[in-house]
This record gives sequence, structure tokens and C-alpha cells, in this order.
Amino acid sequence: MKLLFASDSFKGTLSSDQTIELLGKAAREVFGECETAGVPVADGGEGTVEAVVKARKGEIIPVTVHGPLMEPEKSFYGKLSDTEAVLEMAAASGLPMVPEEKRNPLKTTTYGTGELVKAALQAGYTDISIAIGGSATNDGGMGFASALGIRYLDADGVALTGCGEDLAKVRDIDVSGMIPEVKNAHFTVMCDVTNPLTGPDGATYTFGKQKGGTPEILDQLEAGMKNYKEVLIRKFGIDPDTVQGTGAAGGLGAALHVFLHAEMKSGIDTVLDLIHFDELVDGCDLVVTGEGRTDWQSCFGKVMQGVGDRSKKHGVPVVGLSGSLGKDYDKIYAHGIDSLMTTVDGPMPLEKALSDAENLYYKGAVRMFRMIEIGRTMMK
Repeated sequence: MKLLFASDSFKGTLSSDQTIELLGKAAREVFGECETAGVPVADGGEGTVEAVVKARKGEIIPVTVHGPLMEPEKSFYGKLSDTEAVLEMAAASGLPMVPEEKRNPLKTTTYGTGELVKAALQAGYTDISIAIGGSATNDGGMGFASALGIRYLDADGVALTGCGEDLAKVRDIDVSGMIPEVKNAHFTVMCDVTNPLTGPDGATYTFGKQKGGTPEILDQLEAGMKNYKEVLIRKFGIDPDTVQGTGAAGGLGAALHVFLHAEMKSGIDTVLDLIHFDELVDGCDLVVTGEGRTDWQSCFGKVMQGVGDRSKKHGVPVVGLSGSLGKDYDKIYAHGIDSLMTTVDGPMPLEKALSDAENLYYKGAVRMFRMIEIGRTMMK
């Protein structure tokens, strides 16, 4: 029997690597000698670089950048090969990097994410994947582009710094100073957001509140974003509102599309491609996946949906082991997940489930594999 383990982390308790170790131990207890393999998986959000680097046996490259408030921050990107690099916005312009009392999307910038891309480009990488979840910003990607040498000019021709409040001041964009390495590189953006740049479903009104935006701040940002959009249309003939995903990460999606001609792809699909999942699942008898909580949201760009869909294409059955099940959890069955089990073995306070997560996961894995063994016995 050949088993492949590809589970998401259980946030705050178990890492993806820990689930691999526990599943392997439980499988050997139930089946005896069996062939097992495990691969860390993430969905394109925080933790993506670490998971992909581990799966590909790559290397973490440290970089010092300017954070969301333009203060020096220790960051990193991942080296996967001589040409491939992967990075995540959360490591340079992420919301947790801004203290709650200082959260104001008028003041934050994506400049540090641009510095990460610049560092990877100037180190010679030409195939760059960027995870853009978890941003603290709503600057339309102005800071990001500024780090790559693009200049945003106000009515007096003065270059702007590139934070949210600068959106309303933009009158012209000068791309003549963009670093030349951009032209020889291909960019893939891990993004499951389809929102446009402006409007009621745009970057500002959809995501701005969680970044510290009050109603007054959001109205100011939206007015600025509309001005920015008009400059992009006038200068480049591109209306960002006609392109899905330009509102992602506070409008960073627009800058990625306009200036880098980046390819927008599902986060989990990109991760599975980067870790060569199709090669790993080929020839397997069973895949085990899972996450902290499975519900209707699991069908929208999450690890279980991605792993299930890919495994189904190879005709390999998949079972999910999750911390808990929520509303409409059974919708995941349409995505290649054949059965679900939970780690909890009785009613208990959430604190108990979290503090005893490792033991509960292991016992749940044993129960799951024992049930699978019954099926194998019946088929003999």
C-alpha cells in the first residue's frame, strides 16, 4: 500500500509537517510495513513559502525590507531552483506586522513586497511566484511598483512615496526607471480573489475595514483609488475594473497586472504545481488530507479542495482528517474527497481540543486507518 499525506496546517496547533509524522506513525501501527510519503501544503496565504521550500528542498533567503509603515523589517523569499523563487506578501507587507492601534490603510504601503521581488530579480531568478494574501495595505500597488523603479508623480511632478493617501494625488506615472530585470521574468500570482479595483466590491470597500479603515477613511481611499484608476486608463489604456483580481491585496493586483503582466492563478493550484504534486500522487493507493475546520469555505481555493481535485484526476481516493466539521462540510465531497473524519473523539471545550491537538490527531488517524483496513479486509 502506497500512501501520500498532504494536509494543511491546523492553525495554532499542528504544522503540516507534524501531520505527516503523526499519519506515518498511525499508518504503521495499523497496516504494518507500508510505503508512505508526505508533502507540506499551503493554499497561497501565510506560510506558503515555508511549505513550498520544504517540499522542494529549497532554501530560505533572508532579506531586509521596509514594512507596511516603512520601518526596516527582516523578511525572506524562497529559492526553489536556479531560476525559480517564491515569496509571500505577508512577510513584507502583512497585517500582523502593524500594531492594532497603528492600523490605517491611508498610511501603509506595499513597498517592502516590491523590495522582495527586486531582490529575487537581481539575484537572477526569472520565474517568480508571489502569494498576496494577508496584506495591511490599500495603496493600489503604488509602493510595490515604486520599489521597482516606477515613479508616481503629483500635479507638480513630484514623486510620491506610495501609500494609500497618495492615491488621490497621482497625476502621471513614469515607468522609464523600472528595473530591466522585470522584462525577462515571468510572474505568477497566487490569488483566489476576483474583486475589481474600485466600486462596492472593490479593494477598498471589501477589504479596507479589516485593515483599520473607518467609514471616512474608506470613502477617502475609494475616491483616491478611482483617481488612480483613471490615470492607469489614460496612461496605459487598461481599465483595471475589467480584469478579475485587480482589487486583491488592496489593489496590488492592479499593479501586478499592468506593470508585470503577471499571471493570476489559484493559490492552491499554484502551490500544487510548485511542489510537483501530480508526480507525487501518481501511483498512490490513497491520499490523506485535512485542515483545522472543514465547511463550505473549504471548496473555495483551500488545501482540501485542491488536493481532492488533483487526486481525482489521477483516480486516487482521498480521505480527510479535520479538527472539526462546520456548515455544509459535505460540499467538499464534490471535490474528490471520498470521506471525512474528525480528530475530536467526544464533546469537549475548544481549549481542550487545542491543547491536546497532537494526541487527538494521532488517535483520529488510527481510527481512520482502522476503518480503511476493514474495507481492505472485506475486499479480499
